[in-house]
Amino acid sequence: MSAILIATIVCFLVPAYVYIGYPLLLGVLSSLKRSETIALQTDSELPSVTLIISCFNEADVIEEKLRNALELDYPKDRLSVLVVSDGSTDGTDEIVKRFAGKSVQLIRQEGRLGKTMGLNLAMESVVSDITVFSDANAMYAPDAARLLVRHFQKPDVGYVVGAALYTDGDAGASAQNEGVYWRYELAIKTMESRLSSVVGGDGAIYAIRSSLWQPLDRKDINDFVNPLQIVLKGYRGVFEPQAQCFEETAGEFDKEIARKERIVNRSIRGLFRVRGVMNPLRTGLFSFMVISHKLLRWLIPLFLAFGGFGSLVLSFYGLVVFKIIALGGLLTLGLAAIGHLSSNKNVLPIWISFPYYFIAVNWYAVRGIIRAIQGETQVTWDSARPGRDGR
Repeated sequence: MSAILIATIVCFLVPAYVYIGYPLLLGVLSSLKRSETIALQTDSELPSVTLIISCFNEADVIEEKLRNALELDYPKDRLSVLVVSDGSTDGTDEIVKRFAGKSVQLIRQEGRLGKTMGLNLAMESVVSDITVFSDANAMYAPDAARLLVRHFQKPDVGYVVGAALYTDGDAGASAQNEGVYWRYELAIKTMESRLSSVVGGDGAIYAIRSSLWQPLDRKDINDFVNPLQIVLKGYRGVFEPQAQCFEETAGEFDKEIARKERIVNRSIRGLFRVRGVMNPLRTGLFSFMVISHKLLRWLIPLFLAFGGFGSLVLSFYGLVVFKIIALGGLLTLGLAAIGHLSSNKNVLPIWISFPYYFIAVNWYAVRGIIRAIQGETQVTWDSARPGRDGR
């Protein structure tokens, strides 16, 4: 019984640390560091930039994205746009070609090889100082590029991550839950950046020194593995919350949850491919951050499952606190089951949608981990956005 008690307590302490303790610890430690102020450069001081837009069958948004890119507040002679089409079949390429002559170049990748291979191909053509990575549906604020590149004035900065904000946070239960989670994530990114380095990038908006690019494996998730490679080279990553882009959530629980499975599946494999970032002798404080923010969070479903089982066992020994935990767990599962059986999950009340979202996301994270252990990695996928295909 003592062994079960200790194991159960540990299984609950880990999620508590990841969700509450780690952000609190970041808050305390980051408050001890003086904030930096990086001035914007004049036009003559700005580095050359290539904006790479990855897409597959994005005919309904690519024109808007290209107009958005060309309207950025950045010197036209220092900004080029490169669109990587992963074998699009819906007329995306033809739309991009209409922008030829406006510093827009199309690179077509045949065979539907996935976003990562497309970026490997695109980076062979990049000669600019800085490369900014984006998606077709991510619309940038006019000053986003300037705010990203200003941080590269510091020689130790290797990558800069912007803030991808959702424009449909009130559209339904799925968007509301995702919006709350993402605001929590942005707060953590801010503190990580101030303390050491932001963990990972964001495929919608992040920039690197082009010289630091290292070709990726086809199964790598680029906006996670690429920043880790840069940290291993001795550089740090900065989060710039004012460099913003705007996009919609998937809008539906099932699509959003499937996206989580794919992300965990590819990310956990990618982390162990560059496992050196978890060695404190190589990356110092960053190793603690990547383990806390990523690895332990991906493993939370396993800790909760074992903790719930342990609570159920201990409840039969008359321990009241574990009876309450066991009943709470069963209630949460019951509410999640109601959400799962609902025909319209996007209009669920918060007291049902939140348990369903939490349980479903963690379940699909386990599926992603199991697939990674089995050697299965999803390289291409269908977009989570309504009515569109993906990369």
